[in-house]
Parts: sequence; C-alpha cells; structure tokens
Amino acid sequence: MSIRETQAWKALERQLEDGMRDIHLKTLFQQSPRFETFYLEAAGIQMDLSKQRWTTEVREGLLSLARDAGVPDAIQRLLSGERVNRTEDRPALHTALRLPRDAQLEVEGVDVVGEVHATLDKMETLVDKLLNGQWRGATGKPITDVVNLGVGGSDLGPLMVTSALTDFEPDDVFEVSTHFASTMDGSQLADFLSWLNPETTLFILSSKSFGTIDTLSNASTALDWIATRLGGDEALIKRFHFVGVSTKPDKMTEWGIDPANQLLFWDWVGGRYSLWSAIGLPIAIRVGMDNFRQLLAGAHAMDEHFRTADLAENLPVQLGLIGIWNVNFLDIRSHAVLPYDGRLKHLPGYFQQLEMESNGKSVTNGDAVVDYSTCPVIWGEIGPNGQHAFYQLLHQGTQPVACDFIAPVNRYNDVEDERFRGDLMAQHRLALANCFAQSRVLMLGDDAVKSESTPPSYKRYRGNQPSSTLMFDSLNPATLGALIALYEHKVFVQGVIWDIDSFDQWGVELGKKIATETEEIIATQQGLDTLDDSSRGLIEATWRGQTSR
Repeated sequence: MSIRETQAWKALERQLEDGMRDIHLKTLFQQSPRFETFYLEAAGIQMDLSKQRWTTEVREGLLSLARDAGVPDAIQRLLSGERVNRTEDRPALHTALRLPRDAQLEVEGVDVVGEVHATLDKMETLVDKLLNGQWRGATGKPITDVVNLGVGGSDLGPLMVTSALTDFEPDDVFEVSTHFASTMDGSQLADFLSWLNPETTLFILSSKSFGTIDTLSNASTALDWIATRLGGDEALIKRFHFVGVSTKPDKMTEWGIDPANQLLFWDWVGGRYSLWSAIGLPIAIRVGMDNFRQLLAGAHAMDEHFRTADLAENLPVQLGLIGIWNVNFLDIRSHAVLPYDGRLKHLPGYFQQLEMESNGKSVTNGDAVVDYSTCPVIWGEIGPNGQHAFYQLLHQGTQPVACDFIAPVNRYNDVEDERFRGDLMAQHRLALANCFAQSRVLMLGDDAVKSESTPPSYKRYRGNQPSSTLMFDSLNPATLGALIALYEHKVFVQGVIWDIDSFDQWGVELGKKIATETEEIIATQQGLDTLDDSSRGLIEATWRGQTSR
C-alpha cells in the first residue's frame, strides 16, 4: 500500500486544504509564540523549526505518519545491523564506525566493534608515522604532502571535514599538508603535480571497489609522474609513495600497494557514509587522531539521541518530518543549505550527495513506482556569498525554497591578540546578524520592517519562505560530527516514510557503463554507427577538433 493511502497521510492532506496550504508565516507568529514550541536541542546541536510553515497539529499528524511508516522500528533495525539496504542485501552500519571501543555489536556472527577499532588502530599508526616525520619516500626524504585520490564519498566527506576543522591542526607535529584530486579529467591533479615534490609526496588511493576509473586514472598519472622524475623500481615507488583504502585487499595488492599500507573498510559502509572509516585518513592526517576520534564521538552522541529519544523530541526525526511536509504537502522541491561560517564552504556539496544520492529514487522497496515526490533538489553556498548571488531569487523569485541556516554561536574567542580578537569577533557577530536577518525577511517579507508607506511592487518582499536554523556553541570535531550524523539520520527517516532504499545508488551505474563503451569508441574510432545521431555528431566534432591540432 502506498503511504498516500494511509489515514495519517490523508489527515495531513485535510489539514492542508483546511487552510495550511495558504497560511502565511507572519500569521502563524501572530497567533502564538512559536520558538519554545519548535525548538529542540541534543548532542550539542540547537535546532529552531519555528519558521517552518507548520503547526503543532501538523506536527502531530506527521508523527502519526512516521509511526504508520514504521520509523521507530526502522531506527532500531538500522542501528542493530539488520539488512536495511534491501537491493544489495546488507546492513548500513556507518553508525558502528563511531561506536566506542567498549561497546558491543555483533552482526551475523562478526564482532563489528573489534574490527572497526583494529582498523582505527592501524590508521593511527600510519598517521603517527607521518606526523612524526618518520614516513620517508623512496629517496629517504620525509613526506610533506599527501594527495587523496578519490571521488564521490571518498572525496567529498574528507574534503569537507578537513576544510571545516582547519583550526584544529595540531601544533607540535611534523607539518604534512593534505590535498584532494577527484576529477577524472586530471585538471586538479595536474595543478598539484606542477609544484609538488615527487620525493616528498604520498598518494592515498581511496576507492571502495578499487575499480573506480576516476581514481585509478589519477593514480596511474601520479605513478608515472613520480617514476619519470625519480626513476628506479616502480614497485619501490608504490611501496613508499602509495597508501590504499578499500574494501578490496586483493585488488590493492594486485595494483602494488604494500599490505602494510592498506586500510580496509567494509561493504556495509556506503561511500557517502564513509568518512568515519579509513576513508577519513586525510582528516586524521590534518587534525590528528585525537580530533578524529572526537569527530566520531560527536556523531555517536547524535546516534544515541536518535536511538533513545521520543519521536517528538528527536532532532533527526523532526528535521526529516518537516522535509516531508515541505516536499509532499507544500510542494516545495528545492532546498538550500546556507552555512554562515566560511569553514563550512564544502558542506552544501557534501549534503547534496548525502541526500540526492540516498533519496533520489522513484521506486519503492516493494518495486512499485512512487506516486509522490521524494528527494528535493539540494544546493547551497556560504550564506554571506549567497546573499550577493541567489538570495534575490529566494526573496523575490517565483520558486518556493526551503532553507537551512547553519552557524556557530561562538568563534575567535581563543585568539590571543586582544585587538585582533575583537575585530574578528565583530565580524562573526555581523555574520550571525545576517543569518538571523535573512531568515526573518524570508519569513515575514515586508513586515520585517515597519514603514509608514507602501513600497513600489519591485521593492516588495512576499515572505513565507520556510527555514530551519541550526546552531552549535562552536565548530569543533564533536559538533561537526553531530551535525553530519543529524543529516544522515534525517535522510534515513525520510527514506523510511517514502519506502525507498536510502543506501543504494543504482542510478549511478548505467552512466559508468555507457561511458566505458563510449570511451572505447572514441579511442578506436569503431562502433560509431551504434550510437544516436547527437552522440555521433559530438564524437565526430571531437575527432575533427583533435585531428586539427
């Protein structure tokens, strides 16, 4: 049975038709105070949902929908290691990656916690070797630069976290810089290789399958770059200048990575959920293992909240439910992530993959085509930059957009220079003022400012754009871990209600297959007649352009 046929869904549709479709947020705020009613806090995250276009009655209806969809039971199945990834018939145990060492979780006869911490311990050994200046390249010089070669979850998560936690780089260690190359066209890698020193550069090959063409093509280029400049035995170069992170030890060994330099994770870790695993090696190199473990601890705190809190007080559940209301009832299919902290510049892109690859589905777990909308389009930018780019559309455009404003309460408090600290704290205060002001104007429109006259139409603001505001005391490993876990669990809650598998990504696979076939046609100039007219024309234009050079 479709979720649309449940009594809870139909009750929400009646509320929509009884006035909730058209009611303005300013009216809701005039009716009663809302902040205390729609404010929640857990695991260091403060969440204000009062500027969403809902009421306590709508919230109760959404909670009934969650119960009808089996959300409470699904939460326990996820966290206990049941096979919630149905199409691939395996668990989705990213939460196990952040369990403390003394926790117990046995899944299908395997001591999961023991295996996870064995990998973390090996990871710590590699990190310590680098940060103590003891990892030396083939010529004996210590490694000073590490380049992560990965794509998708093997790139976006580590890139986002290392950028966010730059303030937490340890001071008393050998300096090692981290870099990221993901694009298959080689543009990022070519830039790095133009100035890096091959004698002191280490590459991390991060690939769950160890068959991702993007990563392996970059790895091949990196190997040739070192070999042509240093000469010597290729096997020796691989031993001193390459680390592998994958679920496939045989493939890593076949490629030539020394078993001592291999870090493993498991098939039950999805790529977009893998930063908590050995895929997070670049994070640990940047901030040290102690801070990496704090990142895990923060996520685990949110996991425990998700596991134990009542649905009405559960942050991931509530954030997921307001998304259901916006998408399926208010027909808002665009969602902007707007962090007001420059260190979170990669957060919108990370959440884009997390949500759209997880819930961008149109077939239910029962193999039926859905008759309702699923994941909205996720996008965003650092808030202050967005104000000078697309906020015009948010305020006066024709598209409804739900927004998440994200900001730390405190920043720069530990800057030693008093005058400099004051200047920076004033800038942070300005960022917070803009964060709060923008959500206020999106909510109230013209009514955000008292005026004796009516402005011309081109200066009018309609308001009624819903938003959530998420804050935390300061951006640190623990609060960042909790924030990411909050969104992971929100995605799961929505997937349960939509009755889709949030942990597969079959939509990615066909494009890879066709690309491989197309590359063969471009390289051999054979088989062009099997393609459509447009593809033939593009390839022929490419051949002509390349021949002319």
